[in-house]
Amino acid sequence: MPSKPVDPREVRAAVEAVLPWLTGEADPPARPELAAAVRLTLRTLERAAPGRSVEVRVPPFAAVQCVEGPRHTRGTPPNVVETDPRTWLELAVGRLSWVDALAGAKVNASGSRADLSNLLPLLRF
Repeated sequence: MPSKPVDPREVRAAVEAVLPWLTGEADPPARPELAAAVRLTLRTLERAAPGRSVEVRVPPFAAVQCVEGPRHTRGTPPNVVETDPRTWLELAVGRLSWVDALAGAKVNASGSRADLSNLLPLLRF
């Protein structure tokens, strides 16, 4: 079951707070701002693609399970996507494509369902 609903205005505000960093116009944001942007965009993904067959990890801030399919219950799931906060946010807002992230080794995706290309970007600026 996905987490509680996400307010799109809250997501947009959180991402707007870190957008200057993503565009190279500012220094890295404070940890709480970065954490909020990551967590809210991951929750948005979780709501957009409900399910439990893929685990998306953005350490150290959050991980969610999404995408319909076989559910895992113990140990490492068979379908995992893992990346750093900046790469995740660039994917979430369309500043980086899924293909380019994979080609540049910015995303580690394993498993037959671990392709998020049809779900990204989550929002555009």
